[in-house]
Amino acid sequence: MHITQLNWECLLHLFSFLDKNSRKSLAQTCHKLLEVFQEPFLWPVLNFHSPVELKKDNFLLGPALRYLSICWHSSRVKVCNIEDWMKNTFQKDICRKHENAVNDFLIQVCNRCPNLLSLTLSGCGHVTDDYLLLLLKSCPNLKILKLENCVRITDRTLEAVTLYGGSLQTLHVDFCRNITQAGLETAQEKCPSIMLKAERSADMIPDYEPGEKLMLERAVRKLVLH
Repeated sequence: MHITQLNWECLLHLFSFLDKNSRKSLAQTCHKLLEVFQEPFLWPVLNFHSPVELKKDNFLLGPALRYLSICWHSSRVKVCNIEDWMKNTFQKDICRKHENAVNDFLIQVCNRCPNLLSLTLSGCGHVTDDYLLLLLKSCPNLKILKLENCVRITDRTLEAVTLYGGSLQTLHVDFCRNITQAGLETAQEKCPSIMLKAERSADMIPDYEPGEKLMLERAVRKLVLH
């Protein structure tokens, strides 16, 4: 029996065991298998390991997506995490190649995946509060939001959770250096049912603009001298 002679349910089951690249390769062999590849119900879970993967055409975004994970563990993450005003030309060039990748992808998720239940972002140093606010508004059923080492996330995301995270049950903001203790306490007070975890976030040194940093250093010197 040829693979194309299998019924629709069997083909979907077969595709479910394949990774994204294998699904795409198989879909290129004939029109029927391409239709299977394009079936939204085949894509309830998507896992990515770098921003480059977000630009490939080996997956499908649709209303069936429930679980999304973008976890980037690379030496380049350290470059992304440097404050913009401190980056040299080489570091800026590295970031310029992918700095909008995750944010642009989240816009697509907002437009196509209203039934998303879980989002995990790790090492996504260019993701900002505005895109998470939009996602919380667009995905009202979101139950799990895990953010790790997303250095541009601030208390504005916590505020957005209190306003639009009505279904949220779990919130992690680990190693997000611009999250404050005051913001965490306010979020927990307003949303006591949410399981909130913030490993090291409020203990890290937040970002400062050059002028702010200079003023802080002067204030510290005055305290030391007196």
